[in-house]
Amino acid sequence: MEELFIAPGNAGTALLGTNLDVPSADTKAITAKAQEIKADLVIVGPETPLAAGLADRLQSAGIATLGPSAAAARIESSKVFSKELMLGSGIPTAAAESFDNADAAIAYLERQTFPVVVKADGLAAGKGVTIANSKQEAIDAVLASLEQRAFGEAGARVLVEECLIGPEVSVFAFVDGEYVSPLTAACDYKRVFDGDKGPNTGGMGSFTPPVFWNDALASEIRQVVMEPTVRAMVKAGCPFRGVLYAGLMLTANGPKVLEFNCRLGDPETQVIVPNLESDFLEVAQAVATGRLSQQEVRWGRGAGVGVVVASGGYPGSYKTGLPISGIEAAAAAGALVFQAGTQTSAEGQGKPKTSGGRVLTVVGRGKSLSEARKLAYKAINHIKFEGAFHRTDVAANLD
Repeated sequence: MEELFIAPGNAGTALLGTNLDVPSADTKAITAKAQEIKADLVIVGPETPLAAGLADRLQSAGIATLGPSAAAARIESSKVFSKELMLGSGIPTAAAESFDNADAAIAYLERQTFPVVVKADGLAAGKGVTIANSKQEAIDAVLASLEQRAFGEAGARVLVEECLIGPEVSVFAFVDGEYVSPLTAACDYKRVFDGDKGPNTGGMGSFTPPVFWNDALASEIRQVVMEPTVRAMVKAGCPFRGVLYAGLMLTANGPKVLEFNCRLGDPETQVIVPNLESDFLEVAQAVATGRLSQQEVRWGRGAGVGVVVASGGYPGSYKTGLPISGIEAAAAAGALVFQAGTQTSAEGQGKPKTSGGRVLTVVGRGKSLSEARKLAYKAINHIKFEGAFHRTDVAANLD
């Protein structure tokens, strides 16, 4: 690699390459900038620009891109599309009905047993899913989405689906439209506080491998979920090219899909990508150019535990612009420190400052989860900024 550019980037990426002052949601500006700098490969992280057609624009400009077309990104951006694809293709998932009318949805709820899950159809920054333990909770969720428009157009339709029970796991594969790479997996923590208390977040921690993960389970998920989904996308006229992320529940009747994402997750990426023994850029290029079957994708067997350090008040309102210390000390302790909601000072010098809700992810790696966890929490003690907090139970009591 000769040069690395990041749009829009943060204080951490500024140490690795050149940050570009281009909003990630501005697909036209990103494409123009990619042409200007003569980019050979673009890797798209967030789901919003993918759903808005960034990969389509880049590919039309002749730029190799790791990320699906807008049509293929519907596997994440439309829960109704995703559910209909699965039910129509025999991919194991929860039973569900979709509604764009509140009265019809409420009439349906009158006949259900609880809990049920109510999901806004579109992208809602991880806040569009409600596990309703009572009929009233479900009705409130339906009304919030369809009538109060809490999620805007993303909530113009809702899914009401059965609530599955079992261990949850996130499974990832590189896909070039047809070929599915070997899988890897992680578990994450969505609730803000210890013991899975408090509201949902974008993710407060993750670890790999899951304690129940083995070759037999990986083979089953590949055969009954990932490969049939990729074939179904081809049949639907929107081949998937990028990273396919399946959120699964391991039920008594086998693995069932909760949702699909069309990209690597955060904070799961921070624990799984360090385990990739193959060259990441070579894999990304092979995905982008449809040559993945010719590229080795080899995952290591090391353990990783990632803990998010968040701003006080997150996922609600929080302060920004607070100086951060201890990043170098955490790295010196042996951890990987991934910056997220950070920015440099106006002069580009001095300590980084907070700029978001999830500020950093501190990752410990080791031969076992307990070893990786010990390192992550030892290192995280070095990170300091006003109001900083993190969960203390990530990967606790697992091995």
